[in-house]
Amino acid sequence: MSEKLSHINERGEAHMVDVSDRDLTTRTATASGKVLLTREVLAQIADGTTPKGDVLATARVAGIMGAKKTPELIPLCHPLAISSVKVDLEVQSDGVAIVATVKIADRTGVEMEALTAVSITALTIIDMVKALDPSATITNVRVEEKDGGRNGHWKRS
Repeated sequence: MSEKLSHINERGEAHMVDVSDRDLTTRTATASGKVLLTREVLAQIADGTTPKGDVLATARVAGIMGAKKTPELIPLCHPLAISSVKVDLEVQSDGVAIVATVKIADRTGVEMEALTAVSITALTIIDMVKALDPSATITNVRVEEKDGGRNGHWKRS
């Protein structure tokens, strides 16, 4: 890595980055992930017959809440005035696909908020079906795209 790590100061200590001199810009980040589940559990999720209720609605709200709580969970994240959190869920043949997009007008990016939204959504799905499918697995949580700020637009190829 040729660039200096922004969260490490000149003494090698972790610190919160000072973003006060950056311009306010619209920034977005999209992350994705998946919860792998049995076909039987996926059928119950799709038709709304799981014992704990509507898995997708509960997980969506949990993901939105998770994005807003990111600076409480990740030590060096800045508290941000989030403008929008969108969590999309799709029941597929092998699991539930999760895509979260977070938008702000601020001085730093929202990749961690999008990743947290996906992660909390996935954990909530597992919490709601763990008795039905103890082998449920979270997989492929990653940033897909981000835009805004000094680095501009980036999209996973």
